[in-house]
Amino acid sequence: MGRHPLLIALVDDDEDVRIALGRLLCAAGMATEGFASGAALLRSMDDHAPDCVVLDLHMPVMDGFEVQVALARRGSTVPVIIVTGDDLPTTRQRAMALGARGYLCKPVDGEQLLATIGAVMQGGSP
Repeated sequence: MGRHPLLIALVDDDEDVRIALGRLLCAAGMATEGFASGAALLRSMDDHAPDCVVLDLHMPVMDGFEVQVALARRGSTVPVIIVTGDDLPTTRQRAMALGARGYLCKPVDGEQLLATIGAVMQGGSP
């Protein structure tokens, strides 16, 4: 039996970012699904879970921190990798304290993202 590709959820309110990251991940053999908001991701997880979530922190209505809290309340073990243009020590500390398994700065380096996803997936569930 063939192995299914990893399903990576891309959550970013910037469509151009979702498209660019989606192309990169698809070229690396992964499946992706894009979400313009954290609420859309959470709704989708009512019937299926991705293997990994790549999550922007700064989005309108529900920011990435709130998404992390909602995932924790649900008991989700899906690894989360944060991507942000706001790299402050307090931001990084808060994201990691809320359970993020990776933290990358925008603009995201493609090789670094692929390496981070690989490392997170090798580590299994937290």
